[in-house]
Amino acid sequence: MNFVDTLVKLWNDSGFPQLDLGHLFMIFISCVLIYLAIVKKFEPLLLLPIAFGMLLANLPISGLMAEPVYNENGKLEQVGGLLYYLYQGVKLGIYPSLIFLGIGAMTDFGPLIARPSSLLLGAAAQLGIYCAFTLAIALGFDPQAAASIGIIGGADGPTAIYLTTKLKPEILPAIAIAAYSYMALIPLIQPPIMRALTTKKEREAEMTQLREVSKLEKILFPIVVTIVTILLLPSVAPLIGMLMLGNLFKESGVVDRISKTAQNELINIVTIFLGVTVGATANAETFLQVDTLKIIALGLFAFGFSTVGGVLLGKLMYLVTGGKVNPLIGSAGVSAVPMAARVSQKEGQRANPRNFLLMHAMGPNVAGVIGSAVAAGFLLVVFGS
Repeated sequence: MNFVDTLVKLWNDSGFPQLDLGHLFMIFISCVLIYLAIVKKFEPLLLLPIAFGMLLANLPISGLMAEPVYNENGKLEQVGGLLYYLYQGVKLGIYPSLIFLGIGAMTDFGPLIARPSSLLLGAAAQLGIYCAFTLAIALGFDPQAAASIGIIGGADGPTAIYLTTKLKPEILPAIAIAAYSYMALIPLIQPPIMRALTTKKEREAEMTQLREVSKLEKILFPIVVTIVTILLLPSVAPLIGMLMLGNLFKESGVVDRISKTAQNELINIVTIFLGVTVGATANAETFLQVDTLKIIALGLFAFGFSTVGGVLLGKLMYLVTGGKVNPLIGSAGVSAVPMAARVSQKEGQRANPRNFLLMHAMGPNVAGVIGSAVAAGFLLVVFGS
């Protein structure tokens, strides 16, 4: 084989001849997301692995997501790609539960315990789930797909993945990409809605300091929530159970080593695996379809209306309390912790530099985690097999 033949063979065996407009478009999108993660710092812990996984999936013939090949006798002839095996943790619902364990170990439910009315804001911020569900049905999706689409409005990636694997696994790539992308883009999506629905006077409202919560209250909270929620909705036991177990690790004060592992090493490792494999599902062949685009649009609709629901109830609480509740904290009722709470804090300080809403917004924020899991359990009971 001469030099020219070698070059021709290298070219023909490379991925370049397999590139088409679809792959190039998805590669461009992944590069945009990488830019947003690195330069704009839009939740890089989520967005960077998702974007790079998307990039890997759209480089032709890499085989990273290739399924294993078996002969007619069931004997393995060719192993699957690396990301295919890592992706099984997503399909089987393992990663979402482990993510909830880590979230629980990092979460302080003190602001929610100090102001139980935050539960109402967390519930109101699930409005988008049901609005998107209704619209998805109107657009021709079946109830299982519509429920999976609606749950994006809870702004909780692990919950969206968990519910979709149970109800409609074939649309999991679009659901996961939409859920995690919108979570990462909270700083872009929520502020315009918050400003449109509130007056300057409402945004300037200052809130009094929360009462101190005792250690006993913090220990009892995860135990009571576990018992009540799982008895009511057994289907969400993996999510609520792991969330509250992680929180009990943190608040008990007797298993610091386990708590720190859940907060750091465990959740970091699982986040890498989940992010890269979720991104790798977004290949051009399956992703660039009309239904996928509908799902992504409906996910944005769901997320927007969840923000609307939280802010509107916040406005009502502002009126009822005579201005003691800043309605901006209602937007934190979506369960993206602590991203949504930070957005509430930023918008509050933008209106009034003396505003310190972060801890007040954390109440609805952690309530939203519970609320989205409960909503998923309800949808699973109603539409599950």
